[in-house]
Order: sequence, then C-alpha cells, then structure tokens
Amino acid sequence: MGFLALAGALAVLWLVFGVRVVQQYERGVVFRLGRVRGSVRDPGPMLLIPLVDRMRKVNVQVITMPVPAQEGITRDNVSVRVDAVVYFRVVDPIRATVDVQNYTFAMSQVAQTSLRSVIGKSDLDDLLSGREGLHRGLELMLESPAVGWGVHIDRVEIKDVALPDSMKRSMARQAEADRERRARIITADGEFQAASKLSDAARLMDGTPSAMQLRLLQTVVEVAAEQNSTLVLPFPVELLRFFDSMNRSGSNSAVPEQAPEQPVPLDKTDG
Repeated sequence: MGFLALAGALAVLWLVFGVRVVQQYERGVVFRLGRVRGSVRDPGPMLLIPLVDRMRKVNVQVITMPVPAQEGITRDNVSVRVDAVVYFRVVDPIRATVDVQNYTFAMSQVAQTSLRSVIGKSDLDDLLSGREGLHRGLELMLESPAVGWGVHIDRVEIKDVALPDSMKRSMARQAEADRERRARIITADGEFQAASKLSDAARLMDGTPSAMQLRLLQTVVEVAAEQNSTLVLPFPVELLRFFDSMNRSGSNSAVPEQAPEQPVPLDKTDG
C-alpha cells in the first residue's frame, strides 16, 4: 500500500510539473538537458520530463515595433527627424530562440541603423512624397539579418518626417507662390476665352442687325426685372443708319448733273 501511494503521489507530481499547454498563437521549443529536443511543439497540451525538459514558448503573432525617431541629414543637406514602424513575425522559433539572444531588441537596433542609412541616401522630396520606394528599401535592408534569426518582415513604413521651422516657412512660401501663379494663369485663360467669345458674338451681330435688336430687347427685359425707378433706353443704331441713308439720297438728287468736260482742241500752225 505504501508503494502504491508513493507511485500515485509521483504521478500527480508528474502531471503538475510536467504538463504544459501551448496556446494557439505560440509555438514551443523543448530543451532536454540543454539541447533542442525534436521539432517545434504545436498548440495543445504537452507532457515534459520534470527537471530534465525545459520548454520555451515563442509568440508567432505579428509584432508591431515602433522605431524611435532618428536624426539625419538628407542628400540635399536638410536636417530631418524620421520615425518608422516595423511589422514582423517569427517563422522559425528554433532560430529565434537559439541563434539570437533577444530577436525583438535585435530587430529594433537594425531598424534604427537602417533608417539612418536611408535618410542619408535620400532627398527631402523622396521622404515627403516618394515613400513607397523607401519602404521597399528599408524592408530589403531588414530582410537580410532577419532571415538568419528566423524572423519574417511583413512591412516597414515611415510614420513622420519632422522638418526645421525655417524649412517649413520656406516650403509654405513656395507653395503660396505656386498657388498664386496657377490662379493668375487660370484668370488670364478665362479672360482670353471671354474676349474670344465676345469677339465672335460682335462679328455675328454686326452681320445680322436683327440679332443686335433681339439682344437689346433681352437686355431691356433683364434691366426691367430689377424694378428700377428710371430706365434709360439707347437710341436704336439701325434707325440712325436709316436716316443717314435717306439724307444721303436726298442730297444726291438736289445736286444737278454737270456735263462732262469736252477736250479743248489745240491750234496747229504750219511750220
């Protein structure tokens, strides 16, 4: 009976200290007497040998790691502060556990040095508007050491670019000047189109007097709609032309016709 009780107590202790549970988002790496035992343990319960086996759990979720802001001088000699964020996850738990002491800290240091390198190789315009290429460049720079550590880089993004106050003021003045230039171009183009249309309309009305009269009547209707107390109408130009033509015809009929001058013959004397 004493032996059975001792065996039962040992079995209970075995279950208490030897059973481990790996979560769905984790993978287990088992060390037996200091050496990796077998392959990576999948999620679920697991039985270890107490005092012999030791298991280390590795998180395989995507890790979001902010990169502290790094100061640098761009290729066009502008001092900036740039910060970024790195998304990565562990794909080889054994390498992430054995080959590197702290893969998160290692990735942070590599990301900082890579970011400073990218700042020195880029122009200010690239940091402000051409970030897609910089993201790919940073990802390639981080991918090389990460593969040896069992880490996969999902994506790298630049969060913010801090500029000096003097540079901000210069960029604001440049943007204002560019907006004013575009506004003047648009205004001049509008005036040119309006003048062209008015010129076409004037030529059309000059060839069609009735169109001028219809336009005059339309203007009178528009002015009358404003409920003004006094309405001054211009004298019709066509009526003036009619009187002028009548006056010219009357003047021509009152003047008598003159006989054409006859040539005066010259006297010829005999030589």
